[in-house]
Amino acid sequence: MNKIISLIAAGFVGGVMAIFVGNYFSNQELPSSFNQSPQAILASNTATQVPFDFVKAASIATPAVVGITVRESAEQASNRFNNTEVSPFQRFFDMGNLGERYRQRGGSGSGVVISSDGYIVTNNHVVEGGDIITVDLMGEEFSAKKIGTDPSTDIALIKIDVNGLSSLDFANSDNIEVGEWVAAVGNPFSYLNSTVTAGIVSAKGRDIDLLQRENDRDDRSIEEFIQTDAAINPGNSGGALVNTDGELVGINTAIATPTGVYAGYGFAVPSNLVKRVVEDIKENGDIERGRLGIEGRTIDNIIVQENNLSRNKGFFVENLVKGSGAEKSGVLPGDIVIAANGKRVDTFEDLLDVVEIARLGDKITLDIVRKKREIKIPVYLKKGI
Repeated sequence: MNKIISLIAAGFVGGVMAIFVGNYFSNQELPSSFNQSPQAILASNTATQVPFDFVKAASIATPAVVGITVRESAEQASNRFNNTEVSPFQRFFDMGNLGERYRQRGGSGSGVVISSDGYIVTNNHVVEGGDIITVDLMGEEFSAKKIGTDPSTDIALIKIDVNGLSSLDFANSDNIEVGEWVAAVGNPFSYLNSTVTAGIVSAKGRDIDLLQRENDRDDRSIEEFIQTDAAINPGNSGGALVNTDGELVGINTAIATPTGVYAGYGFAVPSNLVKRVVEDIKENGDIERGRLGIEGRTIDNIIVQENNLSRNKGFFVENLVKGSGAEKSGVLPGDIVIAANGKRVDTFEDLLDVVEIARLGDKITLDIVRKKREIKIPVYLKKGI
């Protein structure tokens, strides 16, 4: 009997406590998320994150990206016509084709202000067709002078006599990663000024032989493009590829397309290469690149076995270009390049890093292993080989 009374008492007390606690919490103001469905809570949590955008980058980059218009003076067109290699018969009786050659050329593209005192970097192919260069800066036009060009990298430097300009800082393009967000800023189709498009870095170090084909060059052009799927169209050439902080990652240069317009593949010269070229142009003007004139491959297991090599790293010389600096200096097929100007060479890319922006006449000292003996050979770079 006592146990029954105790159970009844405990039940009564528990009921009173439940009513009290329920009344207490029913009078409290609960967070709104307690009244939402699980799906609504999830969406709400996601919405509290700061959305990704290029607002900051665009506000920094847009004032520093200019439009460039180039045209050929009558004098330059006449000189080009007079220097055209044709026979006198053609000159007087085949004016159809020659008339096209004589017609004053022109073009347009974009450029990037890289210093407040008016230095602007663009593509060589944007400015090479004329000697009258006009820069459109936020609707105001300025005459520009060509400081120098480097066809091997398709980079050119021009300048306008204006101070206090907005400019872009160079990013370290070696640090950019595939999959990282970037934005392209330029003037597509020459009239859509200050257009910003976004995408990702699709690949790095692309060598597509574009500059060699476009310039009909016999020597190796310097290509290590950043590939992006940010929309780039004709007129974007010379414009900026920037990261989310608005820093210059590259100079937009080319597209791969079957139609002539954007098809998902754009290419930019990386900012580290642009910076080195610009510094060289400032110091020396137009740049003519020199070449070692050696051909070969990075050493791998197959090369080691085929040639009974004692080393498994380095650049294996298979052939020498006739008349090249390497041939004249005594480099031989079968040599292994293990260093260039004191920098270790384990791969072809290591060697390229040293010589790719060297100028005509520069000396490159190669450390070479020949028949298990190390020797040093200075090579003076020659034109086009």
